[in-house]
Amino acid sequence: MYDWIIIGGGIHGCTVATFLIKSGKVDVDNLLIIDPNDEPLFNWKRNTDLIGMEYLRSPSVHHIDVNPFSLEKYGKPIKEKGFYGYYMRPSLQLFNEHCEAVLKEAGIDQAWHKGMVTDVTKHLEGWRVETSESQSFFGKNIVIAFNTSEQYIPEWIDSIKRKVPDQIYHVFNERLADLHQLTPPITVVGGGITAAHVSITLSALFPGKVTLLKRHEFRVHPFDSHPGWLGPKHLQLFKMIKDYDERREMIQQARNKGSIPKELHRKLRKLEKEEKLTIITDEIISAAVNRNCIELNLKNNKKKMSTNTIILATGFQAVPQGQRWLQKLITEQNLQCANCGFPIVSESLEWCRHLYVTGSLAELEIGPVSRNISGARMAARKIVLSYTK
Repeated sequence: MYDWIIIGGGIHGCTVATFLIKSGKVDVDNLLIIDPNDEPLFNWKRNTDLIGMEYLRSPSVHHIDVNPFSLEKYGKPIKEKGFYGYYMRPSLQLFNEHCEAVLKEAGIDQAWHKGMVTDVTKHLEGWRVETSESQSFFGKNIVIAFNTSEQYIPEWIDSIKRKVPDQIYHVFNERLADLHQLTPPITVVGGGITAAHVSITLSALFPGKVTLLKRHEFRVHPFDSHPGWLGPKHLQLFKMIKDYDERREMIQQARNKGSIPKELHRKLRKLEKEEKLTIITDEIISAAVNRNCIELNLKNNKKKMSTNTIILATGFQAVPQGQRWLQKLITEQNLQCANCGFPIVSESLEWCRHLYVTGSLAELEIGPVSRNISGARMAARKIVLSYTK
């Protein structure tokens, strides 16, 4: 039996694992990470590389290691190129190299198991976790650390997706493996940081043949929520509120949804000025296919817009109980959920005894930063501090 089983090997799962091991709470031989991919941080690396991210939005103190200054120390020899701006935001390359070094030091490869979880059940001495390969693992403690969101697909896509399936992609869909293979003209739909990154990357590949179509004016903010949510400035009031509907409302209001940092805004405007990128603020109300060309009807423009390829950078929608085994577990263990469907957990992020959550599942306790790297660190600290062998 393992002391800890972590379901999910992304940023959150790896952060919790690293904190548990390096804080002396568990030996790597007694920890198991179950993830459907071949290696840690697989989706993170794939997605950030695909869109051409150069620098993270997070500052240098947000990473997967225990010591907040670990990344800064690691990147000191290449400080001029490794960090950007006042908050010392790390380059993607530096961040990933640091992650690999931390995971190697913690010996995470020894704890890795490739598999898809299909069931979690409570037993007298702990938990039984089953995978699609018909394997079973037993653990005293479980951490649910996988992404509970799904790609948001606008309704107007329904009328055309079956006619031209190879011309429409959500930017993080596995079918989209290489931006070089796309056929212009290309329209990127979305107004947030992902849409900005992918538009900049595509403009370099297909200058003058890319359009960024967004519903709102650019929302320029350094972070996706106020830094006060990282500490007592905002969290103190948040914790005082016992009504989870009110907490959900605070989270929604706190997030700078669909926002981008200043330097990306400058890059987009520069590309627009150089006529390498067209930027349109409007809303798509319907779409049709005409001889393999996609025609978009816009709300504020009577003239139809034609494009060959659509890249949806329209974000994600929360599906807190999306996996069947999780729905079953909630019913069997009578786990508490708020009206929004998200877990009601203790301050230590326990949903019930020895069952912990992180990421979006922990946001009613951690607040609006819960899904971010900073939220992963906050969750890992809470779990580690509350646990005694």
